[in-house]
Amino acid sequence: MTDPSAERVTLMRVLRAELGIGLPDAKAALGQVLAGAYSGTLPEVEYLARKLRRAGVSAVVARP
Repeated sequence: MTDPSAERVTLMRVLRAELGIGLPDAKAALGQVLAGAYSGTLPEVEYLARKLRRAGVSAVVARP
């Protein structure tokens, strides 16, 4: 990350918009994403990763 705080704001914005969640839930999801612990079905996670990449955040999907 070149600017972690700016990237966190973008991550939160995308998570809130795409998941339809509030700020507290977005903060929890952000923690999971940053820890590499966010999970879902492959299509769901890939969709979210695509949205993050379009927003300028480098995101990859990894299988456990």
